[in-house]
Amino acid sequence: MSIMTVTSVENTPLFQVRAEVAISATPEQVYAVISDLPRSGEWSEECTGGEWVSGTPATVGAVFRGVNERSPDVVAWAPVVRGTWTTEAEIIAAQPGRTFRWSMRDSTGKRQDSIWSFDIEPAGSGATLVHHFRMGEPTEGIKGITAEMNADQKRQFFDEWGAKLAGDLAATLERIKAVIEN
Repeated sequence: MSIMTVTSVENTPLFQVRAEVAISATPEQVYAVISDLPRSGEWSEECTGGEWVSGTPATVGAVFRGVNERSPDVVAWAPVVRGTWTTEAEIIAAQPGRTFRWSMRDSTGKRQDSIWSFDIEPAGSGATLVHHFRMGEPTEGIKGITAEMNADQKRQFFDEWGAKLAGDLAATLERIKAVIEN
């Protein structure tokens, strides 16, 4: 598994994280699992599941409402959401066996510059699954979290949140691998 994290307070992207894992399954088998977002509770660090609320599930334009949970010790000093909350995501790319991407929506339903994605590449008799997260402009949530922070606190938050994201992506891929291979 490889992990790369780039974080920055002054420049976009605010977050750009990538992790990958080899999986003993075809790209089509991997895609069938990762595009089934209601199952994400089986592998995600925060999303415990959810439901499709509009559109044809797992197709471009469909909207997924996820139920999430975060423990109190995650970047404990920062005013991030704790406990259980919901989010909405709009599917922006869906190519079976190749790529699946979604954009987080704000409270008005507008897509934000916060993109989660999976890319699948054939690798011998299996596949390489690459998980990406990129946030360019600050989302509604990040603006709220950092509103009262000074520059040093923002820098610390972005560094710690970037490390959290990198760990989350790596853990997610290991769980997906286990779900598919077992």
